[in-house]
Amino acid sequence: MPSGKIMKALSGFYYVLTEDGETYQCRGRGVFRKQKITPLVGDQVEFEAETKQEGYVLDVRPRKNELVRPPIANIDQAIIVTSAAQPDFSTALLDRFLVLVESKAIEPVIFITKMDMLSADQMSRIEAFKKDYQQIGYSVEMLSSKEETNLEQVQLHMKDKISVIAGQSGVGKSSMLNAIDPRLDLETNEISESLGRGRHTTRHVELIPIGGGLVADTPGFSSLEFTELEAEELPSCFPEFRERQDDCKFRGCMHHKEPKCAVKLAVEAGDIPEYRYTHYLQFLDEIKSRKPRY
Repeated sequence: MPSGKIMKALSGFYYVLTEDGETYQCRGRGVFRKQKITPLVGDQVEFEAETKQEGYVLDVRPRKNELVRPPIANIDQAIIVTSAAQPDFSTALLDRFLVLVESKAIEPVIFITKMDMLSADQMSRIEAFKKDYQQIGYSVEMLSSKEETNLEQVQLHMKDKISVIAGQSGVGKSSMLNAIDPRLDLETNEISESLGRGRHTTRHVELIPIGGGLVADTPGFSSLEFTELEAEELPSCFPEFRERQDDCKFRGCMHHKEPKCAVKLAVEAGDIPEYRYTHYLQFLDEIKSRKPRY
């Protein structure tokens, strides 16, 4: 039975790419609806097809992860794009993105754009933040799409991986991708116009080859609220908390009011940046004060 990866989902059709480079337009099996299975872009599937336009997805292989918004599966990494200026660099917003990505067991990579807009003092401040996040264990790249600074490094991160792009509006996500592949802007505009995106509610997700890998042509994370995250799961979304968890006096320590907490001691010692711990407490309070779901 042939198999492949779903590269695009549009209007009930799934476009499956096989290893030999052929694409088949398929529908899902009727039984999927009864089993509450929805094939997603990024899924590895088995299918049958009489022609390239008439196929059926028969089976969806187990996923390593999935997102609801955007609806995509088997993501290797989330590229979190944040700007150094216009809008100003925000550790609070960056930490929010990082927690959302960590909660889905997806590897984050941080790209800081618009570095060409900084003064020397501002550059030193961003360099200090970069060092903090690298010490936690994150990959951090500093970029200028105008000057094409470090674009080769960006491509190295993308090579052979499925990536989603996340970041607030105006941070330079499109400029960065267009600098890597100038054809992308044209293709994206053509896709948008053919779908009438913005005028209809057609749900369209597609994996586009770029930088030697695949990037989801869809907005990353339309919601930045912790609607799917429980308070008990939050500590594990901070890698520097995870590695100290076993050193806390109490099992299941929430690193808040408990005595002899290894995380709080590390904050006091300067081994964990104080702003990271402040954001953790803010997020914890937000989750605990969330209205219960019925």
